Amino acid sequence: MLKPLANAALFQCGWFACVLGGDSAWLLVGLAVLAVHLLWISSWAEDGALIVGVMLAGTLLDSALRALGVFQFSEPGPLIPFWLMLLWALLATTLRHCLAWTARPWWRAALLGALGGPLSYYAGSQLAGVQFGYGLTPTLAGLAPLWALLFVGLQRLAR
Repeated sequence: MLKPLANAALFQCGWFACVLGGDSAWLLVGLAVLAVHLLWISSWAEDGALIVGVMLAGTLLDSALRALGVFQFSEPGPLIPFWLMLLWALLATTLRHCLAWTARPWWRAALLGALGGPLSYYAGSQLAGVQFGYGLTPTLAGLAPLWALLFVGLQRLAR
């Protein structure tokens, strides 16, 4: 029971460090969270491939959304900022641990994705200064079904 709670607390610390710190020295907190997860809660052998896979998939997805004008960052370039890439890696650390309960039945992952995904982007936009190119309501409405499908897929990947 202690490790899932620690995993959730670590993720929240990493989330705030990434979102509030951006591409600054605060990223070291996010990297430390990742290291603590791999040393104490899990291991590279158990979660390493999942972390890399989710980070790459999330980077591709959010970079595509950026290219489509859904997200507007102050940093130039075709890819999302590094802090958001790290946030995808941190999300991966939760799938087999504090969020394992969402894996089955599938609708739990879909519900959490539909609600939690857009809310996380909204909170991140308010704290990190990310703009929604199509406005708040259309963006969140579009992210809800996308994240419902995505989170079901992420939980399947985690199994």
